[in-house]
Amino acid sequence: MTKKRTRHTAEFKAKVALEAAKEIRPINELASQYNLHPSQISQWKKELLEGVKNVFTTQRKSSDEQKKIDDLHRQIGEITMEREWLKKKLSKFP
Repeated sequence: MTKKRTRHTAEFKAKVALEAAKEIRPINELASQYNLHPSQISQWKKELLEGVKNVFTTQRKSSDEQKKIDDLHRQIGEITMEREWLKKKLSKFP
C-alpha cells in the first residue's frame, strides 16, 4: 500500500523553515513534531535562506523600472517636439 502524497501550504512551509533557520531545536526534533522527513525541512530552510536575498533586491528593481519609465517619458517628449516642429514646417507648403 502506498501513502498518499501530502501537499503543504506555503504558510506551513515558511513556519517550519523559519523554526529550522532559528536553530533553537534540532531538525530531527522538528521533523518528528511536524511528521516530516529531516531532509525536507533542510530543503525548505535552504530555500528560505536563498529567498531572503530577493527581499532586498526588489527595491533596486523598482528603481531600475523607474529609470526606464523616465527614459520612455523623455523619448515621448522628444518625439512630440519633433512632430510639432514638422507640422509647423509642413504647414508652409500647400
